[in-house]
Amino acid sequence: MSETRSDGELLRAVAADADRRAFEELYRRYAPWLTARMRGRCADPAVVDDVVQETFLAVWRGSARYREGGDVAGWLWRIGSRRLIDVLRGDGARGRLRQALARLRHRDEVSAEERVLAGVEHGDLAGALIRLSPELRAVLQATVVDGLTTREAAVLLGIPPGTVKTRALRARRQLREALA
Repeated sequence: MSETRSDGELLRAVAADADRRAFEELYRRYAPWLTARMRGRCADPAVVDDVVQETFLAVWRGSARYREGGDVAGWLWRIGSRRLIDVLRGDGARGRLRQALARLRHRDEVSAEERVLAGVEHGDLAGALIRLSPELRAVLQATVVDGLTTREAAVLLGIPPGTVKTRALRARRQLREALA
């Protein structure tokens, strides 16, 4: 009977020795969980499967660095969610950089998100968010927290872009009213 190795032991074996058995054990331990979590963010199973594979390839190749003592599930989620966003944006890191620079050029105008976050000082944001329907919260999660475009959020949530826009407007209006 073999002894079950900790996540840290498995990752050290993968990093130091390219231990295929350790990698396979890590994959069996976390791939189903990561897949289920990604499916909650993306309606396309093929995209989810690709992202999960790319996440574990990054671990195998050593391009993703694990800090000893950290939460392995959280670390894998960060790798996977970044890769999912890259796939949905279709542009990768360069595209994100271009978008960030473009946003910096247009900082004179206060965004709806900034108005909502400013409302934290004057209201109960957590309470207001809880009172939103799950559909409206999902759109805010995708567009505000994850930073996806309307089109990307539509793909992620499996709904038309127009529905994303409508739900985002309703969510922002309800949050404004709740925080006023």
